[in-house]
Amino acid sequence: MPKSTETFKIAVRKFAPFESAMQRFWDQYCAFSGCTLQLEMVVMDLHELYDRTITKKGLAQGEFDVAHINTDWVYEGYLAQDFEVLNPYINKNRPDNFPEGWSKSLLGLQRFGWEIVGLPFHDGPECFIYRKDLFEDVTEQKNFLAQYGRPLDVPKTWEDFHEVARFFNRPQDNLYGSIFACYPDGHNTVFDFCLQLWTRGGQLADKSGVVNLNSQAAIEGLDFYRKIVNDKTAVHPKSSTFESVAAGIAFSQGEAAMMINWFGFASMCAVDANSKVKGKVGVDLLPSAAGEQSASLNVYWLYTIAKGSQNKQVAYDFLRFVTQAKQDKQLTLEGGIGCRISTWKDEEINEIIPFYHKLEQLHEVANSLPQKKNWAAMAAVIDEMVLSAINSEEPSKSLIEKAQKQINELER
Repeated sequence: MPKSTETFKIAVRKFAPFESAMQRFWDQYCAFSGCTLQLEMVVMDLHELYDRTITKKGLAQGEFDVAHINTDWVYEGYLAQDFEVLNPYINKNRPDNFPEGWSKSLLGLQRFGWEIVGLPFHDGPECFIYRKDLFEDVTEQKNFLAQYGRPLDVPKTWEDFHEVARFFNRPQDNLYGSIFACYPDGHNTVFDFCLQLWTRGGQLADKSGVVNLNSQAAIEGLDFYRKIVNDKTAVHPKSSTFESVAAGIAFSQGEAAMMINWFGFASMCAVDANSKVKGKVGVDLLPSAAGEQSASLNVYWLYTIAKGSQNKQVAYDFLRFVTQAKQDKQLTLEGGIGCRISTWKDEEINEIIPFYHKLEQLHEVANSLPQKKNWAAMAAVIDEMVLSAINSEEPSKSLIEKAQKQINELER
């Protein structure tokens, strides 16, 4: 039978492990199912992916068949009817061990009432990632004790983090104390601000779900963040141009001692053939303000089916295939983060990535961002606020008050 020239289009988040995994999974799926559609991957960074799938209605209009969708955007897309509702497909032919095979923390954000619009693709909360070899080095420990009068430990407070970052900052060796992802895309600095807020006992939204930035914790968090990212004696000089992927790659090349980033980048360091820090990476909970609890952020990626797709049954069959235990594990071995509990507990995975068991601990302290139809607009306001803090002398309190006024308008 001649091969079809028709294509199956997947909107893919730009990240080498995602791209290689999608190609591998499609080839396996076609061999398994006999599907003759040709895969066309449209690889995009965060901003373009959101723009083409949600803002420009690429899913609703059938420009794609399947898309990687961030849970930050899923509510907006659901309200706009961008996604195919999966319940009829699930009821007829449910994914293996669904829903028991996944943590509840990965099944909630894509469910609205009874309607499910996505299946978990890639997980990995925000965490503290560090060079274990540097922290365990006897000479480094001796020098740190002599310089600071205390042992060199994984930092538990933000002040400790800043101190350790300065200690390990060695530009002459292309080693910097820490890396931040400050590229203005409505995500990186927003996430960093939220983590600063939560680890200081603050909340992003009140009990009624209204976003309220006006708090002492927000002021202190923004003060600290602008101070550290501008500290050339503590932070990688390219932080202002890095988004999370670029920051993760720089860390994997041995350019920093510490990083606050997604768990997936720690995993990438352990499995990527190009990683220069294989076997040298540790993962822990984020630092916090003295006396406060650590926190994390639970934002994850979904497989979704485009409402306008002409290949919906193939799309669902593909989703069932790629979310099986074998493929979920394979995604992890490629450098992503599988979402099934079976992957988290897999002996081979935990041998290759010794810190994999930390996922459960991170999920216990993970918060989610508010689900609002205009969250992207609110995130843009917070992004602008944080960037203004980094790039100006205006007091944090004033910047927060200005941002809150804009958010109040969006809440109406």
